[in-house]
Amino acid sequence: MTSFSDLGLSQKVLKAVEAAGYTEPTPIQAQAIPHALEGKDVLGIAQTGTGKTASFVLPMITRLERGRARARMPRTLILEPTRELAAQVEENFGKYGVNHKLTVALLIGGVSFEEQNRKLQRGVDVLIATPGRLLDHFERGKLLLTGVEVLVIDEADRMLDMGFIPDIERIVKLIPFTRQTLFFSATMPPEITRLADQFLHAPVRVEVSRAASTATTVTQRLVGVPKKDYEKRAVLRELIRNQTDLKNGIIFCNRKRDVSELFRSLDRHGFSVGALHGDMDQRSRMAMLQGFKDNKIQLLVASDVAARGLDIPDVSHVFNFDVPIHAEDYVHRIGRTGRAGREGAAFTLVSRSEMKHLEAIQKLITTEIEWLSPIPEGDAADDSETEKKRGRGDKRGKRGREREARPESDKTAPVAAEERKPREKPEKQEPRSEPKRERKDRRREDDGRVPVGFGEDIPAFMMNGQ
Repeated sequence: MTSFSDLGLSQKVLKAVEAAGYTEPTPIQAQAIPHALEGKDVLGIAQTGTGKTASFVLPMITRLERGRARARMPRTLILEPTRELAAQVEENFGKYGVNHKLTVALLIGGVSFEEQNRKLQRGVDVLIATPGRLLDHFERGKLLLTGVEVLVIDEADRMLDMGFIPDIERIVKLIPFTRQTLFFSATMPPEITRLADQFLHAPVRVEVSRAASTATTVTQRLVGVPKKDYEKRAVLRELIRNQTDLKNGIIFCNRKRDVSELFRSLDRHGFSVGALHGDMDQRSRMAMLQGFKDNKIQLLVASDVAARGLDIPDVSHVFNFDVPIHAEDYVHRIGRTGRAGREGAAFTLVSRSEMKHLEAIQKLITTEIEWLSPIPEGDAADDSETEKKRGRGDKRGKRGREREARPESDKTAPVAAEERKPREKPEKQEPRSEPKRERKDRRREDDGRVPVGFGEDIPAFMMNGQ
């Protein structure tokens, strides 16, 4: 059986790993670390929760024992799609680099530029950044990338989903061609394969699980729900209450607006709950995440900002309030539970209108997920939605659609009498038998009738001239 001491790591790193309580490397660590130490490019494919972060942090610390950092010229660069992932990687360097005097800088949004500039000016061994903030510093002239020896692109498929690929391509052009590149992703869609071919040079492919596979330690179930949100929320509350082994759980929504609404609903019903989404400021996001890690709140309602790579090792349950639109996101969401060999449970609420997304997920993971309860028979959400779309684009009018909907035998039947009955004319209206000219002349004739005026009650303003 392989141990960390067999991988070629330095003694200082091995002591830090031992102090952290780890004795055996995970499969991706055992395969990727030796190649990374040899300076080879690595393409790592593994599902979440398999120790990807340590597979590049440990060899980087070993390599950084030689040499020193220069002002504004980081020696290594790690690109992450979200602030939370970047902060998590920084924590790993603090844990495994405890015996080293490495300088680490974190360039993420929501933090003062001045504070980050001071760190860069002193020189950093490790620069961890999100693409947007990194380019901001570069354009301000506060950062040079010509000294980067090792580049890590983590969660590459998430970078693709978030639209970071143009930024990544620009950043890579600013880094020396002689760099070492470590490229990690849980899924490998065609776009990511193209980027890997573009960025990596004769890479060693390390694949410890089939791309887009889910952990076998996670029990997956589907729960049929009505379309209406308030009914879905009721089903979710009942589902949560029925979990006797629930320690904590993450509830995923597709939209930030739904995160806020579901959080308020669960809070009103007495659940211990918090919320996490991209519109929150960085301090609030980190405080909320820490509260969940410290078990101060039991449930965390989140958008996909929490789906990728967050190291919360002991999440017992994941609930998908919405079926993910992108099938790959399902893999990442349920990967928040069942980590490091632990058992986990993942429940996905499915309405009839979400079946197409579910089919894409089952096709991706090549697994038929078991139904805990079917979709209610009375859920005609799709029909009503279709009718709305038809109504918007249908110019036949309501009566035409009703006629179209009648049985074939009725379509030739006459329309009901009340539908054909013309509008009746007022009884007092006289027929216009006279020519128009004569009627005009009659209006000018004096028929002897006395005109009706104000009588004795003449307004005062009309009497001013008298």
